[in-house]
Amino acid sequence: MVDHNTTTKSISLASYGIHDAQVNYQWTARQLHDETIRKGLGVEASSGALAINTGKFTGRSPMDRFIVKDDITSDRVWWGDINIPFDPDKFDKLYEKITAYLGGKEVYVRDSFACADVNYRTNIRVVNEYPWSNLFVYNMFIRPEESELEGFEPDWVVINAPGFLADPEVDGTRQGNFAILNFTRKMAIVGGTGYTGEIKKGIFSALNFELPVFKNTLPMHCSANVGQKGDSAIFFGLSGTGKTTLSADPDRKLIGDDEHGWTSENTVFNFEGGCYAKAIDLTEEKEPEIYRAIRFGAILENVIMDEQGVVDFTDSSITQNTRVSYPLYNIDNIQVPSIGFNPKNIFFLTADAFGVLPPISKLTPGQAAYHFISGYTAKVAGTEEGVNEPQPSFSACFGAPFMPLHPTEYAEMLSKKMQDAGVNVWLVNTGWTGGAYGEGRRMKLKYTRAMISAAMEDQLNDVAYRVHPIFGLAIPQSCPDVPDEVLNPRDTWADGQAYDLKAQELAKSFKENFAQFESYANEEIMGGAPRS
Repeated sequence: MVDHNTTTKSISLASYGIHDAQVNYQWTARQLHDETIRKGLGVEASSGALAINTGKFTGRSPMDRFIVKDDITSDRVWWGDINIPFDPDKFDKLYEKITAYLGGKEVYVRDSFACADVNYRTNIRVVNEYPWSNLFVYNMFIRPEESELEGFEPDWVVINAPGFLADPEVDGTRQGNFAILNFTRKMAIVGGTGYTGEIKKGIFSALNFELPVFKNTLPMHCSANVGQKGDSAIFFGLSGTGKTTLSADPDRKLIGDDEHGWTSENTVFNFEGGCYAKAIDLTEEKEPEIYRAIRFGAILENVIMDEQGVVDFTDSSITQNTRVSYPLYNIDNIQVPSIGFNPKNIFFLTADAFGVLPPISKLTPGQAAYHFISGYTAKVAGTEEGVNEPQPSFSACFGAPFMPLHPTEYAEMLSKKMQDAGVNVWLVNTGWTGGAYGEGRRMKLKYTRAMISAAMEDQLNDVAYRVHPIFGLAIPQSCPDVPDEVLNPRDTWADGQAYDLKAQELAKSFKENFAQFESYANEEIMGGAPRS
């Protein structure tokens, strides 16, 4: 196993206002793994992975994510319920409190990179209260060689203190936990939550502002892989739609599973050095690459194990959002460095719990922009408190919680890049067929893989297509290794009229959601809307 970042170098945190701390700098994965167990903060699973519990928060808290409203962000950020403004003076005072909290404590500091393409590289320094949080940083960001640490100057600094709680009445937060970005100070502070995803999504949000504004590069919430002929494929999708699963293809090399940039030179690069996959219902049969990556170095979050350390991946008693993080080198078939060229196919993944959308359909440029801005998937019962039946869920650009700019800015960049590169865009439903959730069944993974493979191998170029009467989507009428009757969603329902009603209901949800973007959308984009 590779274990990077062994160093005898030490650093001071006094310049950040953290005084008299015992600084454990650039510890190895083994040191952090063992320290977590020694301190009783985690246990070792039978696979050798570290298992930890993130505490009260087992997922992101979107309403507690803020961006400081200053001269840089005031006129550029799309302010609202997603990008919530925070006062600069309040930030400074809260920063002083969180750094004072860490003073005199044992802390774990890591220097690393974001962005695999050195022309876009961002230096990151993260200060963690807990050793397992620092191991997460080791896994998820790009690990520098020791020689690259000489003279390291961070572009962004993240202060992460799960044990520190804000006082909402004094500090200006909504509650005790918070994640706040400050673009003037190039700082992110995360407190009151042990959920590690807040760390990586903080940097993702920063890059989602800086790359398009300053470097003409499109940031994307997507996975990506590359074929033997050098063709890259991009997979957009919200959590639970199959981004990580479908990009981990044994016949293609993985570029990355979650966050990428698409440059003006028509290259795609990974922001990260690891993967952060959902672990619920994970099996070796269905997702062998992910399952086998769960070994020493990986961190399992909020899973249930027996006395022998064997994980029950079906157990969601703590959360449906069980997770595993691991470094990219835990997967055998990866692209090194994590850069792809010549994107040829883009897949928009949706888990449609209403059983309406086709399992695969080809999009026009207008439809591609419309569906990108919409960012549709569906929530099913049990995934969130209060969700008792399927609900449509829209997240602009398939990642609205991390997108500081207006969604149409990203959509316009994507449209231009798609047209310049001549890529094919496909909408893929990994959700239900034969009926809605509770009546139908989940689309078989082997069928979805076969459809995606056929699209990437140009096997859908010359087949007959049928246009969906309500959504206007072009549906292939045949596909290798997929039964023809699976391809047309209406044909899989026992009651065709019931299907039509459900399709019209979903189309209405699309239009109601898109109303907020209509004034920004051109005629071509509006032409991609459902027909009825």
